[in-house]
Amino acid sequence: MTVTRRRVLYIPGYDPFHPRRYRELYRKEGAAQAAISGYTISQRKGAGPYSWVVETEMEGARTEAHVEVLVWSDIVSDSMSGTLWATYAALFRTAWTYIASGALWRLAKLRKGPVIAALYPVVFLLLQALAALAVVGLAVRIGAGFGGGGALLGLVAGAAGGYGLLRWFKAKDSKVFAHYLMHDYAFSARLRGANPPELEARMAVFGDRIAEALGADWDEVLIVGHSSGAHLAISVLADLIRADRVPEGRCALLTLGHVVPMVSFLPEAGRLRADLHLMGAQDRIAWIDVTAPGDGCAFALCDPVAVSGVAPEGQRWPLVISAAFTKTLSPERWAQLRRRWFRLHFQYLCAFDRPGDYDYFRITAGPQRLGDRFSGRKPSPSRLTAPINRYTSHAA
Repeated sequence: MTVTRRRVLYIPGYDPFHPRRYRELYRKEGAAQAAISGYTISQRKGAGPYSWVVETEMEGARTEAHVEVLVWSDIVSDSMSGTLWATYAALFRTAWTYIASGALWRLAKLRKGPVIAALYPVVFLLLQALAALAVVGLAVRIGAGFGGGGALLGLVAGAAGGYGLLRWFKAKDSKVFAHYLMHDYAFSARLRGANPPELEARMAVFGDRIAEALGADWDEVLIVGHSSGAHLAISVLADLIRADRVPEGRCALLTLGHVVPMVSFLPEAGRLRADLHLMGAQDRIAWIDVTAPGDGCAFALCDPVAVSGVAPEGQRWPLVISAAFTKTLSPERWAQLRRRWFRLHFQYLCAFDRPGDYDYFRITAGPQRLGDRFSGRKPSPSRLTAPINRYTSHAA
């Protein structure tokens, strides 16, 4: 069936930024991909504050897509608003959760990249703390040289200087992302893999929004979940299926750069594991999962259902494919991006100068349904399916 009208509902990852960022990214990268691939694409403002309309001419057809960002950036911002001391408390609490549960060692058996990304903020923040302690120690030593109460004055001055240094590090975090990543992992670890109540409430709102779209006159309703947004999308759609709110054949799920095991491997993530189990065998929603080994922040080519240890009998989904950055980006472009880890994590939403069968703009605004576009496509031969998870209990 040719798609002429599509509804796209995009769930971002753990991102405190305003959703207009995604609108402008789509505008810029869509124009770049159209110039490379030889189709036409235009974009205008949508009806809602976080939406836009895309019109395309590609593959011999005209298509209109209405894209909307499902916002949870306010929840992310609130979770990041703690003091320096709260950040360091979260560091030790999060490290203990992943180490004591055994999740960290099992995650390392999947892909080293995301585990290194998880350890990076721990190491970086500890180095910052050591630098602050060095300032304190130096000030005490200098003060002690003056005799009398000099050591005490040095301690006071050093404490102020060390605290000021930590504040400076935090102010510059947009360059190194240590605080940002620490809050990201702490958000999942806070309840040992269970969703906090405020997130569950927002996911229910997302579900109602998707159900509303499914009740309207769209040829396809496409849900896109990126990074942490992937496991939110999985859970929201699983809830809709349980409630019999998903008509067969009209809804599709595209997950990009997922980090599902960072949550599903935790002890209290039974809700997510139940959702993965259901989504793996259901027959109402085509589910395509796209990652790339070049993305060090994602669990590349890891089947999120299988590696979580909850694969149902006769598992159908997801179809795991690779965006193959080293092939779909020219050597020159790859050389520019290969060490920009966080930028590469967003490459799925961007233009490829040597595009393969994965093209974000053809998928979200082209004339083929997601399931049809990848019909007959075999999964990546490099995908990982071995059940590594220690915790496999699942109850909705």
